[in-house]
Amino acid sequence: MRLIIKTELHCHNSFSNFHVGSEEPPYDCNVSIRDQLERSHNLGLDAIFVTNHNTLAGYDQLLQYKKDHLKFKNIEVYPAEEITIDTGAHVLAYGIHKEIKPGITLEEAIDEIRRQGGISSAPHPFSLLDALRDSAKKCDMVEVFNSNNIDILSNAKATQFALDNKMIQVSGSDSHVVSTLGRCVNAIESENSLDSILQSMKSGKIEILQTGYALQNETLDHLKYKINNSKEYLIDYISENYPNSKWLLTFLLQIYGTNQNSYIWSLFYKIAIYLMKRISQKINFQNYDPYFMKDRNLGTMFKMAL
Repeated sequence: MRLIIKTELHCHNSFSNFHVGSEEPPYDCNVSIRDQLERSHNLGLDAIFVTNHNTLAGYDQLLQYKKDHLKFKNIEVYPAEEITIDTGAHVLAYGIHKEIKPGITLEEAIDEIRRQGGISSAPHPFSLLDALRDSAKKCDMVEVFNSNNIDILSNAKATQFALDNKMIQVSGSDSHVVSTLGRCVNAIESENSLDSILQSMKSGKIEILQTGYALQNETLDHLKYKINNSKEYLIDYISENYPNSKWLLTFLLQIYGTNQNSYIWSLFYKIAIYLMKRISQKINFQNYDPYFMKDRNLGTMFKMAL
């Protein structure tokens, strides 16, 4: 019998740690399997795809935990992976059974996803980093709303892109803290089985049921986790990539370590959002070349935001 399956399509847990890539802090997420299933249960979700970065690690552990706790018997957990391709952009693979290595081309990733009988999706396709942009049309689906696209304009651009290219639209929480899991929910007309859900995705029998942005405290909590657990990496990264600004950035890290709850970080957050929106407007709606973002040059970014 076909039902409406309430599904979370983009979330991470602690098994994502150390798989994100050399350009990112090794610690990515502190959500435990127990908390992930507990949150899904409390929200009444029918299914979740856990999309850890460049790994299927955590999937078998989720199934085992679910098996050992009857409370979660009605939540189905399905395999997925968020793959970092050779350009640094991300692509989501749903329903695969074998891990797909990072660093391959988008075409190679899509071919492998299809070979495994899976479905591809372009996550945050017009975000300022990790974005497929126009190449998103090569995927089976496109994520038109991502909770972490707090500049808002990136989601607006993705929605227009999906409409222009007549693509299947989905939403994703991109959850890295437990409270954002289920912030975005998709309704799939399907039986609650992997084969049926994949077939419904392929035929477009999926619609966005709910969307919502990550809140300031949730974003700051995620950053706090990454900074507190990746200090050595951050110091090395600053030394290598920002030698001229090392004194300032190291000083800010030290200040942060003394008082992580200071109002100053809230102020920095608001300023960062303002600057991010300025950059997003230029890239997504004024056709500025986005590739300067890959250099992560703070001076260039600041000039672009003015």
